[in-house]
Amino acid sequence: MQRKPHTGILLAAAVIAALASGAGCDKLRARDKLNKGVQAFKGGQFDLAVEDFKQAKDLDPNLTNARLYLATAYANQYIPGAPSDDNVRMGQQAIAEFQQVLDKDANNLSAIDGIGSIIYNMGGTPFDAKKLEESKTYHERHIALKPQDPEPYYWMGVIDWSLAYRGNKDMREEYNKTAKKQIKDTDPMPPALAAQFQQKYGAIVDEGIKNLQMATDRRPDYDDAMAYLNLLYRQKADMETTADARNNDLKMADDLVDKVKAIKQKKMTAAPTT
Repeated sequence: MQRKPHTGILLAAAVIAALASGAGCDKLRARDKLNKGVQAFKGGQFDLAVEDFKQAKDLDPNLTNARLYLATAYANQYIPGAPSDDNVRMGQQAIAEFQQVLDKDANNLSAIDGIGSIIYNMGGTPFDAKKLEESKTYHERHIALKPQDPEPYYWMGVIDWSLAYRGNKDMREEYNKTAKKQIKDTDPMPPALAAQFQQKYGAIVDEGIKNLQMATDRRPDYDDAMAYLNLLYRQKADMETTADARNNDLKMADDLVDKVKAIKQKKMTAAPTT
């Protein structure tokens, strides 16, 4: 005699099936919201995109792309240097969303790069050396995961230049407060000041040069990296206490400018015409 399934078992099975069906529907709705958000994002409708990405994240907490797009939408609305609380909050929200991705996947390069980028923007204007140094740590994380990528080396070089350039500017201004003869930004530093600049920022400039060389090693036509390498050699020139050493650094910088011009010209020539 065939036994009938227990009513409780049938009810439990029905509940499980309903929950599974509901979860499946939520995932489909989440992807629909994600797609709509992407279209709004591409159209520059960031407020609308944010709401779509939020709903996609709520419907499917495991939908990583929804979190990444939400963080990127916040980051795109952040305006470097704008002092309003809303703007600062926008940058903080971007970091928080990227961090949530890293909490689940510590090796997510998009989130690592995203935090590094937004912190760099927050530390550039107004200038905040600590934030720039913090940004570097995320580019270092990228390098640890994918050492052949040229971009993180580039950004570390850019940050090193920013730190050295600001230090150079501040030291010149401080010197001119008491100097009998004022020095312009384009003038060589007096030997004593050059030695102080080298002592304080020499390691940073050397690190920046090394990083930008690593970037160009990995991408030989990386003209942006060469442009900053040129700028770092000019910072290095300000550290020299002899004319020959300074002129040698400046020649290397000028050679890089010529190389950048040649690469840009080649790219323009190779670009397809419409």
